[in-house]
Amino acid sequence: MSAPATGPETLGSLSDGPEVTDPNSKQGKEIAGKSPMQIAFGRLRKDKIAIACAIVVFFFILVAIFADLIAKAFGVDLETVTACEVLECNFAEPGVGYPKTGPPFYPFDPEHPFGLAPRTGADNLAHWIYGCRTSLLIAGAATLFASVVGIVVGLVAGFAGGVVDKVLSFITDFFLTIPFLLAALTIAPIIIDRFGTSDSYETVQIASLIGILSMFGWMTVARLIRGEVLSLREREFIHAARVLGMPTRRILFRELLPNLTAPIVISISLMLPAFVAAEAGLAFLGIGVTGSASWGQTIANAVPYWSNYPLYLWEPLIGVVALVLALNLLGDAVRDAFDPKTRR
Repeated sequence: MSAPATGPETLGSLSDGPEVTDPNSKQGKEIAGKSPMQIAFGRLRKDKIAIACAIVVFFFILVAIFADLIAKAFGVDLETVTACEVLECNFAEPGVGYPKTGPPFYPFDPEHPFGLAPRTGADNLAHWIYGCRTSLLIAGAATLFASVVGIVVGLVAGFAGGVVDKVLSFITDFFLTIPFLLAALTIAPIIIDRFGTSDSYETVQIASLIGILSMFGWMTVARLIRGEVLSLREREFIHAARVLGMPTRRILFRELLPNLTAPIVISISLMLPAFVAAEAGLAFLGIGVTGSASWGQTIANAVPYWSNYPLYLWEPLIGVVALVLALNLLGDAVRDAFDPKTRR
């Protein structure tokens, strides 16, 4: 019986098997595993709407952070003067003084690019810049506090179960039944009258508004986190942590919390624009920030001048709409990116 041939053809046929890829090669890197966070950010980078909204949000954040430098670069500030004394008001209507420079009756004034407010002579650009800072400061702080409270309550309620879960769920449902606007209209003036002084009036206004938004904004986060924890606490890694004798605090914040990144990011991305709109709405009603620059307060002041001076109203209104719209669209994109069941 002859031995099997070992020529080049035979060797070639014997080597026809699955090709082993070098893990250091380019192909090996392409098939490397990715974490859920990397996958989500990869989806966001491919979403043109998300990128455009992120640029808009980043612009407003830069305006809020560098408000002093931007105002100084344009040569504007928040110091108001009597329009009739400095700006030679044009009394086009009884009791109403329009500035005699820039809109609505005069050409563009480069010293005041956004024009001047009637009667007070306040620079609109300065109030727009610092109003952006006020909105983002209040909305950002309220989002942070509401998220922390909601996460802690949701973690404890979902993991403890039993009586603890029932009590915390009852408290959550109770706060959800309280009308936010009615509570804000009632609580804010009481806090400001009780603690506000001539020196701390503005600070008390901002602190009370942050507290009210946080007080009535944590419930949605708490219910979402509680639902996620109820499903996660029965998983094998939680049972293993309990068997190993890990303390409850470590299980909550080291084992459960990292697995809740997606719902937390989604909640924050959707809560922030809601608080921006709420801050502007409360300021418009006169219970928000009235002692400092605020988009909502500017809108309230501009409504009577709509017929002759529409630019005075459009400037803060466009700021609110652009910021809230960009945050909402970015929040939707973040939700879709972190949800593995969603495909755009």
